[in-house]
Amino acid sequence: MSTNGALVHVDGLKVYFPVSTGWLLSRQTAWVQAVDDVSFEIRAGETLGLVGESGSGKTTVGRALLQIYRPTAGSVIFDGTDLTKLGDEALRRRRRDFQMIFQDPYASLDPRARVSDIVAEPLEVHGLARGRAEKRERVGELLTQVGLNQAFADRYPHEFSGGQRQRIGIARALAASPRFLVCDEPISALDVSIQAQIINLLEELRDRLGLTYLFIAHDLAVVRHISTRIAVMYLGKVVELAPKAALYERPLHPYTKALLSAIPVPNPRLERRRERIILTGDVPSPINPPTGCRFHPRCPFAQPRCSVDEPRLAPGDDPEHRVACHFWQEIENGTIEARASG
Repeated sequence: MSTNGALVHVDGLKVYFPVSTGWLLSRQTAWVQAVDDVSFEIRAGETLGLVGESGSGKTTVGRALLQIYRPTAGSVIFDGTDLTKLGDEALRRRRRDFQMIFQDPYASLDPRARVSDIVAEPLEVHGLARGRAEKRERVGELLTQVGLNQAFADRYPHEFSGGQRQRIGIARALAASPRFLVCDEPISALDVSIQAQIINLLEELRDRLGLTYLFIAHDLAVVRHISTRIAVMYLGKVVELAPKAALYERPLHPYTKALLSAIPVPNPRLERRRERIILTGDVPSPINPPTGCRFHPRCPFAQPRCSVDEPRLAPGDDPEHRVACHFWQEIENGTIEARASG
């Protein structure tokens, strides 16, 4: 399949996890369909935001792209190479081109290692520094790049705040000079006052180093700020994919509409007049997802067809704006009205 010039091209990605029961968990009884037939592309130099509720499969997608989780099916083509077909050694050599910034800066750093050893680990794994002096110089450069003092190299993670620890994690991710970073909710564990600093740092690094990001988050305001395009996930599926302006100004999928309607507006008058879409029920289990459209049990616009026929992610009015909904046009023009909640 042609990648159309994209740095990362994902096609038909599936990640299923086995569910086992019985004595010593010896009998497999079901599959958790964490990611089910997801396709998208990420262009060089852009930030693709990936949003959705907890359990929608966002983090699993990010880890599958980097082959931390080996996909059950589908392909992940990075710069023309299908990573799913690489053996362990070939994949290890290729990993210097793509790295991950983890969600929890407290759990992702070894508490027994000095900062210099944490940041230098990718240099050692990929043989990118000769001798202690060159390694220490490179660590100092990386710490400066993320806004930390080079003297911090001899300290331990417990001596830093959450924001400083995340900067250390970013420095480690940049050590091998990657081209692509998966940012897995990198600010969700930080104080609100620190979040903007980390977002600004990531934007600065992207522009200065020519990086490409997959930015995973559940905060739609943050995603709007940093992303070029946004993909919305629900229960293992991408239900909408669009440039950020189009998504926020004219969401097409009912789930996206509901997510955006939940964002508070600072103007009290606008907030009172705003139409809210309240979703009923809970997210179904990924072990036994609904037939047809996975959103139909909670969708206020659901029709009989929705429970039978699964919609495909297809272009709406704009080829760049794709949506997986049978009736998005009818919802837009008011032919189908929302059911009353409750």
